[in-house]
Amino acid sequence: MKLNPQQNEAVKYISGPCLVLAGAGSGKTRVITNKIAYLIEECGMSARHIAAVTFTNKAAREMKERISHQLDRSKLRGLTVSTFHTLGLEIIKKEHKAIGYKANFTLFDDQDSMALLKELTENDLQGDKDLLRALQSKISNWKNDLLLPPQAIAQAMDAQSISFANFYSQYAQQLRAYNALDFDDLIMVPTLLFTANHEVRQRWQQKIQYLLVDEYQDTNTSQYELVKALVGERQRFTVVGDDDQSIYSWRGAKPQNLVLLGKDFPSLKVIKLEQNYRSCERILKAANILIANNPHEYDKALFSTLGYGVPLKVLPTKSEEDEAEKVVAEIISHRFINRSNYKDYAILYRGNHQARVFEKALMTNRIPYKISGGTSFFSRPEIKDVMAYLRLLVNQDDDNALLRIINTPKREIGAATLERIGSLANSLHISLFDACCAPELSDELSARSLACVREFSRWMVELADNAVRAEPAEAVRDLIRQSRYEAYLFEVSNSPKAAEMALKNVNELYRWITEMLKGDEEHEPLTLAEVVTKLTLRDMMERNEKDDDADQVQLLTLHASKGLEFPYVFMVGMEEGILPHQTCIDEDNVEEERRLAYVGITRAQRELIFTYARERRQYGETIKPVPSRFLDELPSDDLEWAQAAPVKTEEQRQQTGLAHLERLRQLLKKD
Repeated sequence: MKLNPQQNEAVKYISGPCLVLAGAGSGKTRVITNKIAYLIEECGMSARHIAAVTFTNKAAREMKERISHQLDRSKLRGLTVSTFHTLGLEIIKKEHKAIGYKANFTLFDDQDSMALLKELTENDLQGDKDLLRALQSKISNWKNDLLLPPQAIAQAMDAQSISFANFYSQYAQQLRAYNALDFDDLIMVPTLLFTANHEVRQRWQQKIQYLLVDEYQDTNTSQYELVKALVGERQRFTVVGDDDQSIYSWRGAKPQNLVLLGKDFPSLKVIKLEQNYRSCERILKAANILIANNPHEYDKALFSTLGYGVPLKVLPTKSEEDEAEKVVAEIISHRFINRSNYKDYAILYRGNHQARVFEKALMTNRIPYKISGGTSFFSRPEIKDVMAYLRLLVNQDDDNALLRIINTPKREIGAATLERIGSLANSLHISLFDACCAPELSDELSARSLACVREFSRWMVELADNAVRAEPAEAVRDLIRQSRYEAYLFEVSNSPKAAEMALKNVNELYRWITEMLKGDEEHEPLTLAEVVTKLTLRDMMERNEKDDDADQVQLLTLHASKGLEFPYVFMVGMEEGILPHQTCIDEDNVEEERRLAYVGITRAQRELIFTYARERRQYGETIKPVPSRFLDELPSDDLEWAQAAPVKTEEQRQQTGLAHLERLRQLLKKD
């Protein structure tokens, strides 16, 4: 498709810093891929000096696919298209000596971090889940704001912050001792390294001579500083973003980074993409009028050439059950009249708890559906187990991995034995695995327990040795076979069928590993350590990112819907306290909720239906919510309010049923 004048200008402007304000559905990915092609084809820049960075593996994959359709593969050799975290990982891998890490460092995912925090705070927080989650979130925010433990301790004022900052210090020490990094470190560590080390910074500025950043409104402080460090004084970059779609402040995202950009780069060129290729004009008019209630540094208004479209419907309903039934009835009749597919319909809600009644109504009516956010492949217990084995295989200092699998399957190594191993490891300042092999352990354990521990550690050392000296794929196969993991699955699973499914998943993981070890035309062969790191990162990034093209109604949160589009969209629960969410009302942060509503509205291509309930159960009580203020902010001329049907008595319902039967009889007589 030909570029419009604004897209064309955004592609060809390369002499300085450039901000592309790209409204929903305005073809921003097209601009990024065309700009990469333009830099390579027209400007003679080598692909290995270009990096395009985004937030999800799915977006990075889509970008890679699109660019590979535009340019010959030979011209794309060395091009970096990745997520922020993958780029951070690459930098750390190449510069591990400069940050004082060994090459075979481990990546901790959320569950690993939580396990470590639980262990460190056992005496103080006593496993309190809410406090642990708050601590994990606080540490993540500190890292996103580039604050190290000493700064966090210095800034802490109240008792909880002081306590959390001290736990952060212990947590950071433990990670360092394990030669491990968590997800937030993948951005913080390279950013702080570039700030402190001029030589390393110059090396990466020389490597990345043109940087493109997608979804820029979702960057947090550390990502913003990483971009600044990479572009340096050359200032040759393009960032693409939309302040109206910034909906991740709870994850540290700062839409004001778009404003900051103009201050940090005074020569910044701003190009607006306002033509929307997705939705009809009426939907965009509603979105524009709604979002105009938020303050803006840069104004923009989406427009479309796809026709005006039908009115937006508002369906009042009696209760949440009635809401679900009405939505499902609408889908059934609409699909019948329009000969459409189930996958053309999306039900968008503010919180996952709203999905249950819709699931029930869809199941009752035998309508296939898919809920985004199901169990990811890597969070299945059998995959977590095998990954823990592999992590220990490539890095014997990975205490978390060892704790997960030393007694899985059972090896007579119980909690008391592990506690003694842990105490010895702490007193000698060594890893748990080294403690398993230490001569001093014989003073701590009974002969039977010692024999079990020694047998396990000897087996792991032999496997690790085989993985390095012989064939890594064989070492992985031996590990799965010799651990008797297959028999263990049949012992612990609820049914033979469940065990078979779990085994199938393990075989699938093994297939991936062997493919990555071999490499192919597009990918270099990897070492086993690199495969394990890559899979751990893929797990962190790809949870809830699976593509599925089956014919199913899509159920998803407004947050998860960002970047997607559907012909027919239901935005449900349009009530004060749900959207906008009560917490955001209390914290006076309705602007982000309005952006969330804007994201929902701009998912719809052809038709949009809002629903709300007059009564809703909450914490065992019945409440009577009022319709969302956002419905009042929409243009009334473009809304069609359906009348809520009055509640019928049992007698009236019977009469209606009899009338239907009579009508059917009359129709049959005519035939």
